[in-house]
Amino acid sequence: MSFDPAKVEDFKALFEKQKEAIRHFEGCRHLQLWQDVSQPNIFFTYSHWESEDHLNLYRESQLFRETWAATKALFNDKPAAWSTQSLHILP
Repeated sequence: MSFDPAKVEDFKALFEKQKEAIRHFEGCRHLQLWQDVSQPNIFFTYSHWESEDHLNLYRESQLFRETWAATKALFNDKPAAWSTQSLHILP
């Protein structure tokens, strides 16, 4: 997600406010927020969901609708999202 540089702190505050509710939403097993090193206005959320159905329940929830509405107001570019699966984990 690419944010207006002047709104980065607003996004970080929003994530801080919502992170526990997102992480404890049914089916969410892991949640991280990553920030690009060279472009500090670019962020990624990285989450693990028990199933695609759980992720879709979150996407249809009031929590998501409210969080997404507040988040997208801060963008300076179109966001992108991917659903992936792990193929290898190396210790």
